[in-house]
Amino acid sequence: MKVRCLIIDDEPLAINIIKNYLENFENFELISTFNNAIDGLNFLKNNSIDVIFLDINMPVLDGINFIKSLDAPPLVIMTTAYNEFALETYELDVLDYLVKPIEFPRFMKAINKVDKRLDPINGKHTTETNKERPFIFVKIDKKKMKKIFLDEILVIESLKDYLKINTISSRYIVHSTLTDFTNLLPPRDFIRIHRSFTISIDKIDALEGNSVEIEGLRYIIGRSYIDDVKQKILNSSI
Repeated sequence: MKVRCLIIDDEPLAINIIKNYLENFENFELISTFNNAIDGLNFLKNNSIDVIFLDINMPVLDGINFIKSLDAPPLVIMTTAYNEFALETYELDVLDYLVKPIEFPRFMKAINKVDKRLDPINGKHTTETNKERPFIFVKIDKKKMKKIFLDEILVIESLKDYLKINTISSRYIVHSTLTDFTNLLPPRDFIRIHRSFTISIDKIDALEGNSVEIEGLRYIIGRSYIDDVKQKILNSSI
């Protein structure tokens, strides 16, 4: 079942950016767009939507009062140029708050939140274990987004402007920097050990000198990283 999306924003450029971003996710379907909240409100009276990408500063009815007017709002992701409304909107239980200009990696993080929230509702996972498995979507070519479960990642290797993501069963080439990608990962589970490598902590088989061993391969720990890496690895062990 696809995730049904609605965009409400009075800026045509902002609508086009989100629309183009959504085209990268095959399980998301854009149902309609509106340049004011009144039309969006009327649309929702007769249509079911899973998630709304909602601007705040709009004429007649702003995004915050739009949410307050709904008895049972769908998931809401705020898309605004103003960061001062973040606390107020979180009190309204919005799923995420994106500040314009919205970069694709940050948008992808919001999409991951939608998937995590909706998967148990839509019954896409059949076991409790799968429901709790965190994942990330990565763009592996111009049109295809691939879901990768974080517990399958072994090593992420920098290849200048690209990354090689080594998982238990596959390898993927992604257009990103190691810094940007590492920032998307939970720091309790992953650690950067070198300017060229980020690794999964629980996949480490051995620590020896200035290197770690994963799946029979050795990865050098950079001199500037070694103290933090050893401390985190040792603290994570039982």
